[in-house]
This record gives sequence, structure tokens and C-alpha cells, in this order.
Amino acid sequence: MKRTMLKAKIQKLTVTETNLEYEGSLTLDEDLMKTADMKPFEQVHVYNISNGERFSTYLIKGARDSGVVGVNGAAVHKVKKGDSLIVVSYVVLEEEEIDFFMPKILIVGEDNKVKKIK
Repeated sequence: MKRTMLKAKIQKLTVTETNLEYEGSLTLDEDLMKTADMKPFEQVHVYNISNGERFSTYLIKGARDSGVVGVNGAAVHKVKKGDSLIVVSYVVLEEEEIDFFMPKILIVGEDNKVKKIK
């Protein structure tokens, strides 16, 4: 049997930009993506702490060490600049892999820089 498990979570991100005209995705600082083991075009779920909205999209790489968190396309209707987000990715594991797998959990500050890794 396979189970879908949390792979990575980045908590307390602050939206720095929105672009309704872009095709859709979430732009995320390359350093954050690397630290969380997230890849460009990987599916993520986004939870808006500020208003309770939730949506799924994919990642695009933002400038390294920029702190960018950009929501693009239709998802812009679910956020505004300054909102606080949680971004998560999941992985499908075989039952025997679960005991050996540990998700990466990042807590960031207002500047979208990693403050703590759990």
C-alpha cells in the first residue's frame, strides 16, 4: 500500500507580489526551494493564514536570496500582498519507507528568510 505523506512545509511566508496576468504558479525564492527540497514545476498546496483560502499550483524559481513569494494567475484572487502563507508539498511513499522518512519543516521570518528548520 502507498500513502501520501507531508514532504515539506514552509510556514509563515509573506506574499511579496501578485501578478494576475501571468499564466499561474507560485514564484518562490530559489534558496527557500532548495532548503525545502522543492523543485520548479512541483505541485504545491498553498494555505492562506490571513484569510483561510486554499489552492494548489506549481512552483517557479524566483531570484536567489530575494525573499520573493509571488502569487500568479487566477490564484491572485485568493491572496493579497502582505498575506501570510503556508506552502506544502507531499510525497507518495511505500509503507516500508514511512518509518525512515522525515519531512522538512521551515519557519521563516517576515523577510521570508529561514529562521528555523524542524
